[in-house]
Amino acid sequence: MSIASMTGYARAEGRDASTSWLWEAKSVNGKGLDVRCRLPHGLDGVEIAARDLTTRKLKRGNVQLSLNLTAVAQGPGLRVNKEFLEELVALVDELGPSHQNIAPARWDGLLAVKGVLEAANGDEAESEETRAVREAAIKADLEAVLDSLAAMRLTEGERIQAVLASQLDEIEILAERAGGTAALRPEALRERLRQQVAAVLEAAPSLAEDRIAQEVALIAVKSDVREELDRLRAHVAAARDLIAQGGAVGRKLDFLSQEFNREANTLCSKSSDVELTRIGLDLKAVIDQFREQVQNIE
Repeated sequence: MSIASMTGYARAEGRDASTSWLWEAKSVNGKGLDVRCRLPHGLDGVEIAARDLTTRKLKRGNVQLSLNLTAVAQGPGLRVNKEFLEELVALVDELGPSHQNIAPARWDGLLAVKGVLEAANGDEAESEETRAVREAAIKADLEAVLDSLAAMRLTEGERIQAVLASQLDEIEILAERAGGTAALRPEALRERLRQQVAAVLEAAPSLAEDRIAQEVALIAVKSDVREELDRLRAHVAAARDLIAQGGAVGRKLDFLSQEFNREANTLCSKSSDVELTRIGLDLKAVIDQFREQVQNIE
């Protein structure tokens, strides 16, 4: 299963005999899923469907859905004023016997009489059935645009996934390099501990043995970063497992990035070696880049 980005854009168009519409869907990073709809008045049912569909297809991100409706331009239609036409026919029948020298009325002549044919009123109320069919088509296009948005977010997620994998590799390499520095070799640790204990005894020669033991233990803990390096390696393995798992893992990866940063900070604060400090700073830089990328993941 792949991971998805929270950023994306998609659009879909549709139309029927009298109306065209355009769906646009945009999404950006967000702590949770926030859906905002901009729809024409009177489409409450469509808005409910839009929120429901978005919740089912996406897990995180600030999503904005907008729908624009446009009336399709049509030529002026014609309608027959049947009442007026019936009056004319009745009048022709009535006058027929007294006007025998006049040619009988024809339909093309009657239809040419002003007022028989009228321009159809385009603002006549639509039927409920027409509106229902249109709403169904609009909802179908909504699902299509959300599918396109989800697909785009997955494509962007694949790119981010490759970047994250590279950054995790670099974190692992730096942790191994830190573990191999001369400052962390057993003889170097023993010598540093010996020097620090000697400095403590020189500053306070009258310290009790139990207090000296406490100081030695404290110095040993402060100078040993092997535990931090072990945790960094464990966090790398956990991050890789999450990425392989896929789905909505952005929050968990964000938590891990904070743990990465905590261990790197501790390593730098404990370091008394220039090379180890430099590696710690490199670790912090890569971890910051890792966290920036994680902010984009669903």
